[in-house]
Amino acid sequence: MKSDRHISADAIRGAFSSAMSAMYRSEVPAYGTLLSLVAEVNSRTLDTQPGLKQRLEQTDTLDRISEERHGAIRVGTPEELSMLRRVFAVMGMYPVGYYDLSEAGVPVHSTAFRPVGDAALKINPFRVFTSLLRLDLIGDAALREEAAATLKARRIFTPGALELVEKAEAQGGLGEEDAARFVKEIIETFRWHDQASVSSDLYRRLHDAHRLVADVVSFKGPHINHLTPRTLDIDAVQELMPDHGIAPKAVIEGPPSRTCPILLRQTSFKALEEQVSFRNATGEWEKGSHTARFGEIEQRGIALTPKGRALYDRLLTETRKLARPAADGSNAEAYISALANTFKAFPDDWAAIREQGLGYFRYSPVSGAKVSTGDNSDLETLIALGAVQFDPIVYEDFLPVSAAGIFQSNLGDGASQQFSASPSQKEFEAHLGAAVLDEFEHYARLEKDSVEACLRHFSPVALAS
Repeated sequence: MKSDRHISADAIRGAFSSAMSAMYRSEVPAYGTLLSLVAEVNSRTLDTQPGLKQRLEQTDTLDRISEERHGAIRVGTPEELSMLRRVFAVMGMYPVGYYDLSEAGVPVHSTAFRPVGDAALKINPFRVFTSLLRLDLIGDAALREEAAATLKARRIFTPGALELVEKAEAQGGLGEEDAARFVKEIIETFRWHDQASVSSDLYRRLHDAHRLVADVVSFKGPHINHLTPRTLDIDAVQELMPDHGIAPKAVIEGPPSRTCPILLRQTSFKALEEQVSFRNATGEWEKGSHTARFGEIEQRGIALTPKGRALYDRLLTETRKLARPAADGSNAEAYISALANTFKAFPDDWAAIREQGLGYFRYSPVSGAKVSTGDNSDLETLIALGAVQFDPIVYEDFLPVSAAGIFQSNLGDGASQQFSASPSQKEFEAHLGAAVLDEFEHYARLEKDSVEACLRHFSPVALAS
């Protein structure tokens, strides 16, 4: 007889992440090739960089690399967004950060659902970047109404999924059998459907307004549009992708290649042109095509403080004044060169990054270190004595410009489609049904907690005990 004891949200998240990966691998075979390539590059990187491997082992983050990935989903209504928040909460995933992608010509605003505690991240750091379509940014009022009516009529969650979310909320969790059924039911929300829920004429008009609008509105559900494994050397993956039959986008989004990685770098392969069917005027299915799903790879670096992020943003802006990446990749070399030259102004040394207050670090006692009573109250003294070490806190979140760059590249936008930026975090949070966690406050608290733990470790009370 099975126990009714609740299983952990971390375990449910792990099962869901594995199920999602298996489903996407079957739907998009190139994703499986990508996973193999990333595993090969990561293994080679660890073999050639023993210092990196040692640091990952010391911080108990080595095992998570191979399991780490994020997905992305786009929903069409506030009700869909709010229910997704409740779904992800069952898996221990919470909204972190607010991203207004309309500033980069993409009519959505977004958050990232992810685990937030250190222990949960080490068990399974799965994230889902979740975007809400902003129909208010589409100028054609009649088209807005048609799109809104189409979205209102659809149901993206199965009855079983809704039932299990309510059960989890009422009981404070799910038992083993219910958890397995929950994963099975929720995965249906993310599954690809090749039959559109709109006519080919409406699809064309939505597509003309923006390709992403057509992707969100035209189908039964908000299919997962990519899954992203984490690599330790994104430049190597980018170089090797063509050898594995995968055509990468022209430039890697984010900062340039560095000895000390910062924030997030991403690349991807071009979105698939997939066969879909539309209902015609007589109610029969007619063949068509749609482009949305793609493969993406990421390399994560240190989380930056507000000061570090301001420097990053300024340098990126300066770079793009010199050379903005063209959609066809024609000026890729010029952009990569400008990026590398501009970012020489950002220190590429962990000690300098820390001393200048540009990044967040986790502090920990050095094994076996002992200090005298008079040297245990000051962090900098403990570091100078070799009693405390510091390691970069991994950036677990996303970059609006990079996300928009990936979206635009993979939706095939040859020309930029412009929208008036209208940041509305309060409105987004109202639709979400919760406030999003401020990423800077979160990283600062992680750093502060590690400092306090070090000082307690070397306090007279700790030594006496």
